[in-house]
Amino acid sequence: MIALQIEDKKTFTHELFVGGLFDRFFLREAVIVTFNTFSVDGRVRQGYYTEEELEEGRIEEYSLWSAVKPFCFSLIKGKKLPESFRLVFQYPTAATERFLADNGLAMRAEQVKGLYLNVRYEEGQLGCVTGTALAYFTMDKSLERAWDEAVVRYLKSRGIPFYRS
Repeated sequence: MIALQIEDKKTFTHELFVGGLFDRFFLREAVIVTFNTFSVDGRVRQGYYTEEELEEGRIEEYSLWSAVKPFCFSLIKGKKLPESFRLVFQYPTAATERFLADNGLAMRAEQVKGLYLNVRYEEGQLGCVTGTALAYFTMDKSLERAWDEAVVRYLKSRGIPFYRS
């Protein structure tokens, strides 16, 4: 787990809410505080869709950020900054197997419960914290280190300036 402070809040939030920064990630949870506190549970209500829609749209347990992003953006846009927001992203489960192989990690995708990125804006500070969850206990931190490094590389590749806090 690493904590990163975002230096250019304007660029990051534009990429987050207008660009495609985390569009391929699942949204686990969003809490946005403006004149009210708005909470979004990213879990898809499977009963809302027909079996055909679920198969055709490849709808999974959580919504993609790209699907929920316009709603969240509508809550924060305007003349006033939000008081705070917190977003919990999960790396797509379908991409986890490839991530493990690309990083030479000797574990199966089903053993990884999640690769997470928490984004928090509060009191004028914007930061990200990485996280991992496994289905078993281990002292081996190779997955955690690989995920931390992948997030750092990804933010750098997108031109997001940050420093480790």
